[in-house]
Amino acid sequence: MIYTVTFNPSIDYILNVETLLQSDIIRAEHEQIYAGGKGINVSVMLARLGIKNKAFGFLAGFSGRQIEEMLKNEHVETDFIYLDSGYSRINVKIRAEKELAINANGPEIKMEDINRLLEKLDVVQAGDYLVLAGSVPSSLPGDIYERIMKKLSEKGVNFVVDAAGCLLKNSLKYRPFLIKPNHYELGEIFSVQIKTEEEAVKYAKLLQKEGARNVLVSRGADGAVLLDEHGNVYRCTAAHGKVIDTVGCGDSMVAGFLAGYIKSSNYEQSLKLSASCAAATAFSDHLAEKI
Repeated sequence: MIYTVTFNPSIDYILNVETLLQSDIIRAEHEQIYAGGKGINVSVMLARLGIKNKAFGFLAGFSGRQIEEMLKNEHVETDFIYLDSGYSRINVKIRAEKELAINANGPEIKMEDINRLLEKLDVVQAGDYLVLAGSVPSSLPGDIYERIMKKLSEKGVNFVVDAAGCLLKNSLKYRPFLIKPNHYELGEIFSVQIKTEEEAVKYAKLLQKEGARNVLVSRGADGAVLLDEHGNVYRCTAAHGKVIDTVGCGDSMVAGFLAGYIKSSNYEQSLKLSASCAAATAFSDHLAEKI
């Protein structure tokens, strides 16, 4: 079973306008609305790939109920914690000649809410996969990833971490099954600029030495590279097509990798499906859909 955790889910409300002018009223040509958040994106993509999963996290207010309803329509199982006050955030993106994104803060999460989440995670058992993705809201402790992994570390859970900086680096001592930095995030960890595949491999190996079992480095238009736990290095070029929106590409890559590995137990095949899902999302208005 795969479980995802999203600390600060959102409704992403996208308005497409012809031009952004300072006038009294700007009418949208059309609008789109999605459930958002990195863990939620992973859950939706997994469901679209036919992989059963359950989403954990925090929701609040009418917007939280709408997020859960949208996930159920995507056939994602949910077990969210509803907070006593506030609203799940509604992020607004305006697409015109340029894009304008306004992200809300989200509700306050209290210590008792964190404890409730940790209790829910007791359901995760040996051999299951737990996806921890994205940044941590200011109302949560900065070591929340570590607290979760420490609690479950003796169970033999396969952790999947898609985060930047200290969140990623501090998770390595728990030997995550998979980490997925992009080449910018990988470079930031070591205070270098990664420009070539050879450099990506070099620094990914350092993360393996610190505990990561498999390291998947996304390189944008240059494709991706995977270092598996058996010492193999696999490469995949990026598909060609018209890029519409890169939001969710990394989450699609994580979902594709997990779906591929669960179906095949083959790292090279998993990388290929991973890259395909990321590209398909880049060429779509939102997350890719299975044809």
